[in-house]
Amino acid sequence: MINSYYLLINGQEVGPHTQYEVMDMNLDVHTIVLSPLASGWQEMLDLPEFAQYLYEKGIYFPTKANLASFWWRLLAYVIDYIVIVVITIIFVTVYYAATGLLTNGYIETDQSQNALNLFSITLMIVYHAVFEATKLRGSIGKIVCKLCVVNSNGTRITFLRALGRNSGKLLSIIILGLGFLNILWDDRRQGWHDQMAKTYIIRR
Repeated sequence: MINSYYLLINGQEVGPHTQYEVMDMNLDVHTIVLSPLASGWQEMLDLPEFAQYLYEKGIYFPTKANLASFWWRLLAYVIDYIVIVVITIIFVTVYYAATGLLTNGYIETDQSQNALNLFSITLMIVYHAVFEATKLRGSIGKIVCKLCVVNSNGTRITFLRALGRNSGKLLSIIILGLGFLNILWDDRRQGWHDQMAKTYIIRR
């Protein structure tokens, strides 16, 4: 009885199967399962006996227990900010010194300053998007803080979604950071950019 699992696939009840057979089927985390340990049909991701299996597959389904707090995310942001500043300084020093626009440590023209600002913003967006779309699922700061970006299924997000997510941060920056502060009181600890991209930050 303990090994009798039934699945609901395309509206049809399939089974019985053992737990190991179910795990070998590579099912979607939202597959409806009737477990002998539960009182009714539930999604696979809600069944505790599959938690370790899903974790080992790299699926980190967002729950109240693992959603990253504002303060962990702030620490990751500070680390990433330092990384981006260092990259920007190196690039600017090499580029402007080579083009003769850097004199005595200062950028000569307003146009060059505007270009620098645009470069910094673009770097911030691309830096985060690239890391979030890889198996690392997060930037250097997030890796240090054991955070990762996932979608509602607990899986890795695409580069386009990561790009949209990080571009959405500009809205929060314009409105005095209000979109970031939303993490403090939101039940799912999402910033506005998270809500727009339907992503979550979880702590592993």
